Amino acid sequence: MAGAAPGHAAATVAQTLAQARALGLDRVDAQALLGHVLQRERSWLIAHDDSLLSSEQQRHCAALFQQRADGVPVAYLLGEREFHGLLLKLSPAVLVPRPDTETLVDWALELLPAERRARVLDLGTGSGAIALAVAHRRPAAQVWATDLSADALAVARDNAQRLGLALQFAAGAWWQALPATGVPELRFDLVLSNPPYIAGDDPHLPSLRHEPLMALTPGGDGLGALREIIAGAPARLRPGAWLLLEHGWDQAEAVGRLLRDAGFSEASTRRDIEQRPRCTGGQWRGQTADQGLCTAPI
Repeated sequence: MAGAAPGHAAATVAQTLAQARALGLDRVDAQALLGHVLQRERSWLIAHDDSLLSSEQQRHCAALFQQRADGVPVAYLLGEREFHGLLLKLSPAVLVPRPDTETLVDWALELLPAERRARVLDLGTGSGAIALAVAHRRPAAQVWATDLSADALAVARDNAQRLGLALQFAAGAWWQALPATGVPELRFDLVLSNPPYIAGDDPHLPSLRHEPLMALTPGGDGLGALREIIAGAPARLRPGAWLLLEHGWDQAEAVGRLLRDAGFSEASTRRDIEQRPRCTGGQWRGQTADQGLCTAPI
């Protein structure tokens, strides 16, 4: 590997990682950023810690390390993030997909028979992570994805095209993104959403300042978007359809109550990888439950 240019002190892989450590960076994050600059895997970095970086590589690493120290998510710096087996391209226009949201996708896949030509909707799709994961694992399903942000939809469309997955996109706030109600063809068998749910005064919000605020919090008690989605769902669901929602760890009881009050049955909650209540869903009674997607107990 080329050495540093005249006038610049050469730095090895080990020294560069030490610089990241001095800034307080997590070792895994530092290795991911350095590997991105060098186009090398983590195993190579470990085996070649005495290799020299060029002056341009040093400058690039220093800039990335500084941004990471300022709280910019690694996924934005790399421009990508893996979610449910898919490598998604990202930008600051969309929320960084979290592993906890895979809980929502796993639940949806349990409810969707592989051969069923079900109609699925992802409200507030962001990068397209949820919709694309479902479309990838259930190719017989027709998957819709909506978002209020045109920039977010552009990211989702790019991901869908790059992954070769067909989605139907619509722009707008929650149910308003869809054509007028009363059209049977636009009722869904399964609706999923990871809406903004952080309370407006939550002390953790400042640490998330690099991500789009509208994707993090609706303000107030954090339940505003969840209330709107639940209230509008009956007009868009087929009898027996399911509505699955991600929420904060302390909101499961409130979301379950909102679902039951709106006429949903079988309301239950799933826990995330850290065993925190993370997703709550219910089945729309409609006419008869056995006309819907799946009536097996959850």
